[in-house]
Amino acid sequence: MPAESTVVAEGEGRPPGEPAEASRETRAEGAPKRSGWATLRPLVLRLHFYAGLLIAPFLLVAATTGLLYACSYQAEKIVYADELRVPVPPGKGELPLTRQVAAARAAHPEGSVSAVRPSPEEGATTRVLLSGVPGVDPDHTLAVFVDPYTAEVRGDLEQYGSTGALPLRTWIDELHRDLHLGETGRLYSELAASWLWVIAGGGLVLWLGRRRSQRKARGTTGRRRTLALHGSVGVWAALGLVFLSVTGLTWSAYAGQSVSDLREAIGQTTPAVSSTVTPGAEPAAGPGGEHSGHGGSGGSGAADGEGAASGEGAARADVGLDAVLKAARGQGLSNPVEIVPPADASSAYVVRQIQRSWPEKQDSIAVDPANGEVTDVLRFDDYPVLAKLTRWGIDAHSGSLFGLVNQIALVALALCLILLIVWGYRMWWQRGRGSAFGRPMARGAWQNVPAHVLVPLLAAVAVVGYFVPLLGIPLAAFLAVDIALGEIAYRRGRRTYA
Repeated sequence: MPAESTVVAEGEGRPPGEPAEASRETRAEGAPKRSGWATLRPLVLRLHFYAGLLIAPFLLVAATTGLLYACSYQAEKIVYADELRVPVPPGKGELPLTRQVAAARAAHPEGSVSAVRPSPEEGATTRVLLSGVPGVDPDHTLAVFVDPYTAEVRGDLEQYGSTGALPLRTWIDELHRDLHLGETGRLYSELAASWLWVIAGGGLVLWLGRRRSQRKARGTTGRRRTLALHGSVGVWAALGLVFLSVTGLTWSAYAGQSVSDLREAIGQTTPAVSSTVTPGAEPAAGPGGEHSGHGGSGGSGAADGEGAASGEGAARADVGLDAVLKAARGQGLSNPVEIVPPADASSAYVVRQIQRSWPEKQDSIAVDPANGEVTDVLRFDDYPVLAKLTRWGIDAHSGSLFGLVNQIALVALALCLILLIVWGYRMWWQRGRGSAFGRPMARGAWQNVPAHVLVPLLAAVAVVGYFVPLLGIPLAAFLAVDIALGEIAYRRGRRTYA
């Protein structure tokens, strides 16, 4: 959001025809040295102007696609209602989970079962997730939707991510994340996130530094009115925009890796339940123990009914999905849950809660397929603090933490950002008296900043730029170009550095 807003007032009052740069330098001669905020304001103003001007197109794309993504949760429920919802027959309970999975495998024998998501509530379908299906993106799964009351297959759709995004939301998510350009496209969203907090924070500081009388939009016209609108909306949206910037960086390509490295160094990574079991454990009698090698048997412990979940043909003892789900209920894992079958003979079933709305349910357990015993338990309450904060931050950023209220807030923030960008460019145009874009802020603002402020500031910028490279590299490139242009102007006698 280019805050050409605050730039507006800087060019006012200069003699007609006099360049803004010359006017400032003339006024500076003989003036007493300034201190405090007065010395920093021109520097912040120049940074805010250029950062907003150059990064605004990326922010506009991110805001527009983010707005669409926030709306996609509710759109998904409407578009895929036939797959997601079923009528609840009176007086009829849900069928065993293994029977529902068998129906899905009968309709889709291709690939292998990677996970099962039992119906989380009345009227919701069970999802059987298949991986390795021809024609399905390797990073996605094929979700087969099964009526839990009749075992009727309601349809199948590609699914992506831990939130179970279906094709519509997946397409919008990838548009927001990388413009469907793959890893190269991710640079745009990380660039936007890297600079958003700088622009929002700079604009907030500039607005708070203005006199109260200059902040009001009522009774003003032209540039001052646009400035007041830009500033007023920016102040209210600043905290939310900074939050989106910070949380967006946590899973970006480069800054996200820095965050992961830091969390690992201080022991704040997200833990995982141990799925390793000792082969040869005493098998438990019960459903599936005798028929685990028979495809489609109702008691087959392997999720796809064909031996191990990985597709191995050798029969081995397996208590079955229903026994695993019962063990999870005994450990307090309420819906919604996801059951991941054993990867091999030395692996356990993993059952984890997948509720990303508040209060989050993220507990997980491992269950020995041979005897149904719980071999490991991991509670969300035991997560390190930064792991919890990261989880909450990502879920709030994506619109799932507080459900519909969260999504409405994201839509409002996206609209605010779009308006701020439009107003910013409008002020730049108005600063040129409506016939051309206005002059940028003059160079040399840093020269008035005291050394005891400038040196620590530069050190802080260098550190942040190192850990957030798509902030540091563009900033360094801009400074190099700006210095070169300033040197050219100096040699041509058009300005001085004094």
